[in-house]
Amino acid sequence: MKITKISCHYSLKVPKGKTAAAERALSVFEQGCPVAQTLKGAVDFIHSWDIIEID
Repeated sequence: MKITKISCHYSLKVPKGKTAAAERALSVFEQGCPVAQTLKGAVDFIHSWDIIEID
């Protein structure tokens, strides 16, 4: 058995007006993740997220 793909789904609650900032952070998360960098090229990462703004 070999791991070829990892799927990560994030469910976030952020303050109103911070959705864009959260999306920017999530879009570059893989670049700062040591595990993702170690497995880069050998494993495909799929990221998805749901962001809810709260008061």
